[in-house]
Parts: sequence; C-alpha cells; structure tokens
Amino acid sequence: MAASMASQAAARGLRTATSKHVLLDKLKCTWLSPRRWLNLQEYQSKKLMQESGVAVQRFFVADTASEALDAAKRLNAREIVLKAQILAGGRGKGVFDSGLKGGVHLTKDPAVVGELANKMLGFNLTTKQTPKDGVKVKTVMVAEALDITRETYFAILMDRACNGPVMVGSPQGGMDIEEVAANTPELIFKEVVDILEGVTDDQALRMATNLGFKGPLQRQAADQIKRLYDLFLKVDATQVEVNPLGETPEGQVVCFDAKINFDDNAEFRQKAVFAMDDMTESDPTEMEAAKWDLKYIGLDGNIACFVNGAGLAMATCDIIDLHGGKPANFLDLGGGVKERQVYEAFKLLTADPKVEAILVNIFGGIVNCAIIANGITKACRELELKVPLVVRLEGTNVHEAKRILSESGLPITAADNLDDAAKKAVAAIQK
Repeated sequence: MAASMASQAAARGLRTATSKHVLLDKLKCTWLSPRRWLNLQEYQSKKLMQESGVAVQRFFVADTASEALDAAKRLNAREIVLKAQILAGGRGKGVFDSGLKGGVHLTKDPAVVGELANKMLGFNLTTKQTPKDGVKVKTVMVAEALDITRETYFAILMDRACNGPVMVGSPQGGMDIEEVAANTPELIFKEVVDILEGVTDDQALRMATNLGFKGPLQRQAADQIKRLYDLFLKVDATQVEVNPLGETPEGQVVCFDAKINFDDNAEFRQKAVFAMDDMTESDPTEMEAAKWDLKYIGLDGNIACFVNGAGLAMATCDIIDLHGGKPANFLDLGGGVKERQVYEAFKLLTADPKVEAILVNIFGGIVNCAIIANGITKACRELELKVPLVVRLEGTNVHEAKRILSESGLPITAADNLDDAAKKAVAAIQK
C-alpha cells in the first residue's frame, strides 16, 4: 500500500518546480486518503490483470500449507516465490509471530514452499504499515519466480488538477517511489491522459521510452501500458500501480507486483470486484464509524477531535500539535449530520482509553449547529462523559446552539475560535 499512496503524491508533487519538497510534504499526509477506496490483495489484482491481457507471472493461491505445496509442484518452475497476502506494505521485511522473518521468500524446492507456508498461514505478520500486533495471514500466493534484468515503476491514477487520469513512471522501479522522487525527481515522468481520447500510441511509446525500454521491448511495454489503461477504465479504478514493471532475460515485459484501488462510488456497477473485498484487515473502530457515515482514523495522541470536513479536521489536528498537544484521531462528521451521528461519534471517541480530552470544532455551512449541540448534550448525559470537553461552534444557527450548551448545566468549555479551542484542550490535559 505504501507505494500506491506514494504514486498519488508523486503526481501531485510534480506540479511545481520544487517537486522534491512538495512531494515529501504530501507523503506525510497521504495516508488519510486511501481509506476512501476498496483495496484488493495482490493476487486479486493480478487476476484482474490476467483477464485484461496484462502479462503477469504464473501463480496459484493457497489457504493451507498442503495447498501451497501442491501449487508449487503444479507450477513446475525453476524457482518459486511465496508471498504472504496482506494489504499492508513492507511484507519482505516483516516478521511473523511464528518466528519466521520475511513475508516474501524465494526457493527452488517445492517442499520448502510447504514448510514456509506452514509458518505463514494462521500467524500474524508485522510490517512497518501494520498495527503493532500485525495482521493474520490467511492466504499465500505461490508464483513462478522470473529473473528480472531491469525494474521500472508505472502507475495510472486520477489527478484532480488534470481533471482526469495521469500516467506516472520511472526507470527506477522495485523500490519506494517516494525515495526516487526525493533523491532523483528528474527520473519521474508524467503523462496527462485525455479522458475522451485515452492513452494514444505516441503517449504509450513515449512512456515506454522514458522507462528505458529499447528495441522490441519498447513496443511490448507500450502495449502493456495501453492494456493497463484499458483495465483502469474497465474496473472503474482510481489507481493501477505496477512496481516493478520489469523485463526478463528472455525479452518479456512483465507486471511483477500489482496494486489496484477503486472508488467506492463505482460499487453499484462493479459488483464482482467489490465482492472480493476482505474486511478482516479493517480497523474495527473505522468500520463502526463507517456504519454512521463517519470518517475515522485513529492516531497516537490523547486529544480526540470531532470535526466536520476533512480539511478542517486536518487543520484541527495541526493546531493541536502546534500548541503542544497530540490528536488522538481524525474524525470527519461530514455534511448532512443527525443527532444520532453525533451521539455515535462520541461513543467512538470515549471508547478510546487514550483520550483525555475532546475538542469539538464545527463550522456550520450545511451543518446545523443546533443539531450538533443537542447531540453533544445527549451524549454527555447518556455516556456520562468523564473527560474535559472543549467546543467551538460557528455558522448556521450558532446562537441557538450556544444557548443549548450554556443552559445544559454540563461542564462544557466554550471556545471563541479554533486557536482558542486548541489551547484550552491542551491546557485541560495539563491540569
């Protein structure tokens, strides 16, 4: 997942002359956006690619060690790669609670595949992107290992600034694209795609050339690029990423590692794709929040944030940090809010044992502040709120909202603006 988030940042970072610094800044916050999209396991993405004529390694999927052994024998390959299937990145450097190191292994012996799978399946794999306890591995991919003479990076993603798809590529693949963008930004190439015309032959060939493919491989790479774009459209993807897109000693261009993201808005016409969604790796709190149309992401701080609008939520997190506090979460209430949503949001926030104070920051345009105020007072009473609560309200019906809060008799600290609210929330913890 790390690389897929990075490619979005790469495209945005290329818009300015100071792309190196902009990209690094973007990468610090892009972890917020992927929660909007469906993510598939690597093997599922490769199946979709196969169906669109994209060249991938031969592979099988196994749920048990015996199935993995059988798959390795059926491949009859000179060398085999075994990959644990989880959504988090950094599998190769991860550690299992079985003691096995690494979620990606190469071997020439099918028997070893069975032994390794036995130490992967049913055990938690911890990487730099998983929770501290790791993620349980339920599936492994057994694939033919192909020699790679050269690795490149290629992705197609939606870019709002260009009002459509953008191709991003680099002749340096097989590594974190953010490192390439930071150290050698001149090696990242971008092609804006006309959504009506699609990827032209000239664009595909130019990208293949920029990726360093030569001779017959240039045409082959261009064909793969066009097939990947066809897949991008076919499945309503927000992103198709291949890292690496490599060439073999036999003169083949192959997509070795694949990641596809999908916009949730496409679910109504991509039933088969969304049926593959595995929710077992999702955070339970985030899943509960989603039931009430709340966007929630847990953080490591102790000041809970209750905000409407993603931009305002990020600004709230930033200003808490500015005044010496640490946000405990990112929570976006959205626009068409109801009292029940406010109540459920408070249930989520107060269930976090790290939370020592709550900061409510509402700017009511569409949101009616009075609804927020009624929801807050109900939640405080029914949940018997034990931590300090700081509330800043502005906008629609704000005077009525402030009256509701002031007459509630509850220990609610009012704030005049966001800066004042952040200071009071931080001070409440320090008392």
